[in-house]
Amino acid sequence: MELGLTPATDQRWGKGAQVCFSTASCSLGLLLVAATPKGLCSVALGDSQEKLVAALRQDFPAANMHSDDSNLQAWSASLLRHLAGREPRLDLPLDIPATAFQWRVWQILRSINYGDTRSYSQVAEMMGQPQAVRAVARACATNPVALVVPCHRVVRSDGSLGGFRWGLERKQALLAQERQYL
Repeated sequence: MELGLTPATDQRWGKGAQVCFSTASCSLGLLLVAATPKGLCSVALGDSQEKLVAALRQDFPAANMHSDDSNLQAWSASLLRHLAGREPRLDLPLDIPATAFQWRVWQILRSINYGDTRSYSQVAEMMGQPQAVRAVARACATNPVALVVPCHRVVRSDGSLGGFRWGLERKQALLAQERQYL
């Protein structure tokens, strides 16, 4: 993982970069899993395979993309077990461009236990930067790997949901599922 890079500026995502992807039905609609040879680069939720793949192509415009269910089978199965409450902790390899700040936020999010939540303010305080609440919210909003970096576990200080890149209905459903399986 290189810090401070985006798919547009990171040379690894240039012409010839290899990204394979797979989609599967899940309790929240469709799950798209995409990876480079080094690890997951995208995990997304949606209702349309076409829209999920189009968004992936937009995120990695110069990469060589191909559908590959067989190579992603283990990671997809792990994510589906997670959604079913049978694998509460996900420890999957990541290959995502990030700033140092984003990476710190995402590491903290990965430490939030299944079924628990934290507020954006609490995450900022855990980082030792209590004034960085909006930056924490932005890091959550730009998380490219749903579930693996569980940004759905971050809520507003008043307990309301806040935002979620893949829809508030899905955030609410994820939190309810996690509480159900505890």
